Amino acid sequence: MKNDQSPEIIHHGGHHQVTGSCHELVVDEKNSILIDCGLSQGEGSHEPEIDFPIARIRALVLTHVHLDHCGRLPYLLAAGFTGPIFCSEPSALLLPLVIEDGLKVGVTRNRRLIELYLKQVQLQLVPMSYWSWREISLSGPAALRIKLQPAGHILGSAYVECGVGRGANEKRIIFSGDLGPPYTPLLGAPQSPYRADELVLESTYGDRIHEGRKDRRAVLKKILSQALADCGVVLIPAFSIGRTQELLYEIEEIIHRDRRAQVVPGVSWDNLDIIVDSPLAARFTEAYRKLMVYWDNEARRKSSSGRHPLSFEQLTTIDTHAEHLATIDYLKRNRRPAIIVAASGMCTGGRIVNYLKAFLGEAATDVLFVGYQAKGTAGRDIQQYGPQGGYVRLNGEKISIRAAIHTVSGYSAHADRDNLLNFIGRMRRLPRKIRLVHGEDDARNALAEEIRTRYPDSTVVI
Repeated sequence: MKNDQSPEIIHHGGHHQVTGSCHELVVDEKNSILIDCGLSQGEGSHEPEIDFPIARIRALVLTHVHLDHCGRLPYLLAAGFTGPIFCSEPSALLLPLVIEDGLKVGVTRNRRLIELYLKQVQLQLVPMSYWSWREISLSGPAALRIKLQPAGHILGSAYVECGVGRGANEKRIIFSGDLGPPYTPLLGAPQSPYRADELVLESTYGDRIHEGRKDRRAVLKKILSQALADCGVVLIPAFSIGRTQELLYEIEEIIHRDRRAQVVPGVSWDNLDIIVDSPLAARFTEAYRKLMVYWDNEARRKSSSGRHPLSFEQLTTIDTHAEHLATIDYLKRNRRPAIIVAASGMCTGGRIVNYLKAFLGEAATDVLFVGYQAKGTAGRDIQQYGPQGGYVRLNGEKISIRAAIHTVSGYSAHADRDNLLNFIGRMRRLPRKIRLVHGEDDARNALAEEIRTRYPDSTVVI
């Protein structure tokens, strides 16, 4: 790499959409690394094959373990990738759970093949501590090092600093992955790097502002109280990792503060049914508890005082498919108020679909969206057409929507417009170039205009 040249960045996914993140940092013609290798969902999604050459790819760096950032890993291995897989230490514990579930759902249920994939992942997995540089082994004289810093998106999430070259000629390139907002339950706020020559920045919510922590908890409590007043169920589609644990944390806080208050006559907060219907979410929640050292100070203080923010008394976890079907039948027959958290977060599959098919047609039902719904997903259709009394197709079946539909954007695990702008502005040396990825057109364009206005010396590429 000549001193006046910047490394090339090639996007293999997640450029103009909110899922499927996969970016290649090309150091020279013989060497590159991948930042994430995720699955696409919704509109613009594609088959998960690896449709780019991998001979020069020396390593894969995972920012976190959501499937839209790591879900194509089995296909990368099948294509012949044998290099190291770098990720944070918490992500290294969580990744095998994600890959196992992804294989079962999308590839094979053959236990032998799954075990072979998981064994190969473990052989190539290289856990990294936050804040420490690591050299990447390259072919020839080229030089590359990487460092992970907490991103505040989910437990173990990181943004990646890449140093390309040596000494005064080193160019610093940052891949944001998914950045979280400040004050996310359980997690500390992401801190900006000292400098960047080029920043690859997510833009999921580049066109909006989230509610603050206290405001969103109040909004959550208000919606839940109103929704439960008619003894119906509240359905919350949520990703098994990250969002489910954050919701449980916030619901435990509501119960702790108002446990004796009546939700409906005869049912107080401390005997309200809270149901997590996802074996995978239960496994992740257990892993979260094992990773308490990575929780923020507030969460650790609660735990040390004897509270259990991820495993409180009112919480019931549904394991088997038979228990899942029995739970739906029980709720249909008894008309008891309940909050159900189930995957998938965008209603593209998983157990939430059966709940939606059973309850969307009832006026006493409420559906609460707390995360981004990509174009082309059932979640986006419910969010868009539900308030109009429309319908959604679930597994090919047309389901009329009579349920009330709510959205609380403050519980998104993604930074909002101001959070993203502040991430840039708090660098001591601002990036000369900013590439916006992982966002729909409106969000990317709006964020680009804000960046150009606030940081005119930075070139924005969308």
